[in-house]
Amino acid sequence: MKTKSFLTLLLLCSVLLLNAQKASLTNAYNHFYEKEYVKAKEAIDLCVQNEKLSAKAQTWLYKGNIYFYLANQEYMAKQNDNNAVIKFPDAPIEAYDAFVKAKELNKNIEGFEMLSPDDALPKLYSLLLVRGVDQLIANDFAAGKATLEKGIASYEMKTPPEYPLNGELYYYYAVALENLNQPDQAVVYYEKAVKDGSTNPNVLVRLIEQYKQKEDKARVKSMLDQALAKNPDDANVLVAQVDYYYWINDSVKARQLLKNLPASVYNNADATVNIANFYIKEKNYAEAEKLLRKAYRLNPNSYVVVYNLGVCTYYLFNENDMKANELKVAGANSEAAVHQAKANNYLDEAERFFEEAMSYDANDLNVLTAMKQIYARKKSPKYDEIVKKINELEK
Repeated sequence: MKTKSFLTLLLLCSVLLLNAQKASLTNAYNHFYEKEYVKAKEAIDLCVQNEKLSAKAQTWLYKGNIYFYLANQEYMAKQNDNNAVIKFPDAPIEAYDAFVKAKELNKNIEGFEMLSPDDALPKLYSLLLVRGVDQLIANDFAAGKATLEKGIASYEMKTPPEYPLNGELYYYYAVALENLNQPDQAVVYYEKAVKDGSTNPNVLVRLIEQYKQKEDKARVKSMLDQALAKNPDDANVLVAQVDYYYWINDSVKARQLLKNLPASVYNNADATVNIANFYIKEKNYAEAEKLLRKAYRLNPNSYVVVYNLGVCTYYLFNENDMKANELKVAGANSEAAVHQAKANNYLDEAERFFEEAMSYDANDLNVLTAMKQIYARKKSPKYDEIVKKINELEK
């Protein structure tokens, strides 16, 4: 009897479990109506996986609404508390795709106290922008581009949009395109950002860079003048102005501007790195190293910073090593010893920075070649290993 009772209880539990997991649009809607969006998501996901229900426009309408409100709920919580965790970051993308699918199946689909696809799709662009930017920050440029494309489609469905974004959606889409080696398309969207009322100085700075690649001096100058008029104190704009004069070979004007840059510029890590690059071009490695160390303190997790620090410290090693040898030949042994100590210290620093750069990309031939030279100088046991790796990569 006990065995039969146990089996009966087990079967009952199984039936209850199956019923709880049964695909039900009514169940999904009821959770949605009660604003229980996580439970509504679980219920509608079962419906989408059901062959019969997945063919219904109503299923996709429900999914679109549930995911839309779920995304709103999560991102609003994040706005109020930065420590809040977004558990369903792709909810805006899922909502967009669901509304599109619902409209494909039935262009007139509606639900009680639910947004129709025509009402919902033009509202999704802000959520899609946030998700797309997060993907760019994570260096997932292909995914970010796909998300931002949907954001742009949403943004352009209603003219004017309910809440203008002043070019930010176009700007970040252009950034994605640049990182995917599509510079011509990037220019199109940087220009759209300007037309959309962008006040972001980086839009014009990126356009300056793109026009420089095309050797379009008139447009470079036009963009620079606009950037200086709109953002005269912006660090990246002021650095772009210095760069412009180096670019047109007016090094006198460039050096004058470089010397007179305001102190506030050096609080920007990216601007400081770019300023250091000017000094590297001038072969003033001591000044470049000083600036790069400041940039390193501002942003210690930058490949560009540690690589350039490796370059500068290696050149400073060479300068001091050569000076030490000259002084030895001249018989100034005490002065030579001072420069040799500096040289040895710079060589140690170069090794440290290039090894740190290798942690970002262990197969970077520029870094590996630099390490080969350093290990040879130091007679390091790591020399043979690095030579072997270089030879393998060059095959």
